[in-house]
Amino acid sequence: MDWLQELFIGSGVAHSLILISLTIAFGIMLGKVKIFGVSLGATFILFVGIFFGELGMTLDPQVMHFCKELGLILFVYSIGLQVGPGFFSNFKKGGATLNMLAVLVVFLGALTTVIIFKLTELPIQTLVGIMSGAITNTPGLGAAQQAYTDIMGIDDLSIAQGYAVAYPLGVIGIILTIILIRVIGRINIKEEEKRIEEANAETDLTTVPLSVEIENPALDGAKVSDLTHTLEGRKFVVSRIWKKETNEIQTVNADTKLAPGDRIFVIIDKADVEPFIMTVGHEIKMDRKQWTPNDSKYISRKLLVSNKQISGKQLHQLNLRAIYGVNVTRVTRSGVDIVATPGLRLQYGDKLTVVGSDSALMKVTELIGNSEKHLHEPNLASIFIGIAMGILLGSVPMMIPGIPQPIKLGLAGGPLIVAILMSAYGYKYHFVSYTTISANLMLREVGLALFLACVGIGAGNGFIDTLVNQGGLTWVGYGLMITMIPILIAGLLGHFVFKIDYFTLAGMIAGSTTDPPALGYANTLSDTDASSVGYATVYPLTMFLRVVTAQLMIIFLL
Repeated sequence: MDWLQELFIGSGVAHSLILISLTIAFGIMLGKVKIFGVSLGATFILFVGIFFGELGMTLDPQVMHFCKELGLILFVYSIGLQVGPGFFSNFKKGGATLNMLAVLVVFLGALTTVIIFKLTELPIQTLVGIMSGAITNTPGLGAAQQAYTDIMGIDDLSIAQGYAVAYPLGVIGIILTIILIRVIGRINIKEEEKRIEEANAETDLTTVPLSVEIENPALDGAKVSDLTHTLEGRKFVVSRIWKKETNEIQTVNADTKLAPGDRIFVIIDKADVEPFIMTVGHEIKMDRKQWTPNDSKYISRKLLVSNKQISGKQLHQLNLRAIYGVNVTRVTRSGVDIVATPGLRLQYGDKLTVVGSDSALMKVTELIGNSEKHLHEPNLASIFIGIAMGILLGSVPMMIPGIPQPIKLGLAGGPLIVAILMSAYGYKYHFVSYTTISANLMLREVGLALFLACVGIGAGNGFIDTLVNQGGLTWVGYGLMITMIPILIAGLLGHFVFKIDYFTLAGMIAGSTTDPPALGYANTLSDTDASSVGYATVYPLTMFLRVVTAQLMIIFLL
């Protein structure tokens, strides 16, 4: 039975792997248990690891180092792939204000940490660990550990211990602050819901179908391309036309001529409806089905872009109207309808709504791909090329005036930045970074589980002594200050100054702390999706800033 004893209490590779596996398994199971309606999820892996470490269980140092760094890379890289497509576009419209408030939360959290650092004798690396736990940000923990190790050449267990001490009350503190903002602002839930419904009635970000009869005499004999030029900057696609002379419905190409009395069917952004009608004529009530008569040879079909050669090309480069006689009326990307303008760049996984004859659509299908099977295949080559590029970027030393030590983005910052850039702009260079939601989630959760298990087991030895005898309970108080002060200031500013509705504000707070349990609470406040929208709007930038801030604080203040 020596082999069994060696497996569970030994020190080899097999012992390390089985200990990591058990830590992850028990952590995930216990993480599903709700306490006062809140569960810690995968983060409970950290506490199971601390428990095993406190019992004296250890990992092989090389195995622990490899699994921890690999887990961190997989975790942050998958996050970058997830947030990249919306990272730069989230600053439009109301997103700019929300992201500004989220940046304020990050800045005030760092400022509060620095003030505590100046007023106490706690090392900055410990306080950065406390800060990461206080705002429930695991990538920040990884970035702080990586930065410290790069500078000092050794690990500091207090970083993970500070994170573990502050995390539980960090989750609770975020939710309590959301409630406190509601009390201070005297916010009425029903009035807020009514306010959102009124706002949604006025603003619709999706495309709409529009039927218009041409009245403008200036359009007599003009081509569809002329109309596009006249309304340059407006997002619309003329799909079909009813010719008054022949009483026939036809598909449209750039050379189709217009005349007063003709009727056209348009897919258009709602914001552009009014100027379009003022230029062309008047709106008519005509059902979409009427634009496709029973005896018509034209049909509408949705096709998936699964041909990697198409990804990154602009729609007009495919020349679908001239070659195949079909129209692309809209593009659906990540559940959002986009007007199929000629300059729109297609991405792998886009869904095109195409109108044309059956024979023409068969040829277009061959060109586009339309294969769900291909979309479900993981692009492992691009994933590992991206990871390699991220490690390379993270390893480049950068000299900054006034700092004797060259700084690096590290294994957290490098892969994160490369993943964001690849998922946001890779399609322009025919580089496919597309992953299904399930594949991305698997990659992210496996990475997070490996990282937390190794960190927990490594930090477990002496954790209780630190908590009870070495000031660990005061760390909890510092963590609550770092959690609540920034959120409270930014939340009240958003409510009283920027007049942001409470549900969106709650989502913004959850996103600015990258805290899913807080989002879960925010979603229970209303049936609207305002909280989820607020969370998604600020999450990408916040996640990036949390990682960078943790590194910079170690580099500048160590």
